[in-house]
Amino acid sequence: MTKDEIRRRELSDFLVTRRARIAPAEVGLPVTNRRRTPGLRREEVAQLAGVSATWYTWLEQKRAIGVSPSVLGNLARVLRLDPLERLQLFQLALRQPVLDSPSRRETVSPMIRHLLDQMDPTPVVVMGRRWDVRAWNRAARAFFFDFEQVPANERNMLWLIFTSAAVRSLMVDWRARAQDALARFRADYGRHAGDAHFVQLVERLESVSPEFAEWWPRHDIRPMSEGRRDYVHPLGGRMSVEHITFSVGDNPELRLIVFLAAAESNSTAGMRKVIAGFRDGAASPSSGVQRARRRLGG
Repeated sequence: MTKDEIRRRELSDFLVTRRARIAPAEVGLPVTNRRRTPGLRREEVAQLAGVSATWYTWLEQKRAIGVSPSVLGNLARVLRLDPLERLQLFQLALRQPVLDSPSRRETVSPMIRHLLDQMDPTPVVVMGRRWDVRAWNRAARAFFFDFEQVPANERNMLWLIFTSAAVRSLMVDWRARAQDALARFRADYGRHAGDAHFVQLVERLESVSPEFAEWWPRHDIRPMSEGRRDYVHPLGGRMSVEHITFSVGDNPELRLIVFLAAAESNSTAGMRKVIAGFRDGAASPSSGVQRARRRLGG
């Protein structure tokens, strides 16, 4: 399957999921008992958007047809897309922004590595466009995962969330957290729809994670943003940690993610204990979670 064919498939699936969630009554259509599927029919979307039913059907059938910004705007209105979903529609249909040119190498500069070292009491990682973890400091190894202990093709944030028992045990309410991460990754995937490296990662995850295979077709989308999450660490106990993400100036597709222990809780003390314990060789999430679970009878 070519890159363009994959993009058209993503567009089709996206449109299907979005019209399925719109009740006819929401757009002023009569409600009948003769509907076999939820949401709007194709011809109803076409009528409300001011396009022919044939054209819209071809769009969902993944045909190589022309689209215009004005028609996409009408579809976004009919399907009640939020700003992020609207951007996803335009990216999948018009490839905006166009990402056909070769992506830059995800090289972490010596200056960024020096910054990570200087922030060592605070966990920091550098993540690439596909969520591959490109750099980290010792605190990140201590708190989140010891990236040096796994092969390079497993140093991917999404891969670890869905396949690592250690990371799963670290996260409070893993199912909600994993779905949230997947929705944020989906927004990045839309910008690179058809990219062979993204496709390979998705196919690998679909083959090994039942949860990923179930949730991926939903096309949930969320923006990358700051927030606070709870963790249970084998050394530090339960901690509230704030996440802040920055783009690296000379290569915006690289992201620097900082994990800050919430100041108003006892998380700061817990983070100090985590860092000190790792420095002394006591434990990291990837080496200590299973031992801690056995001690707790989990």
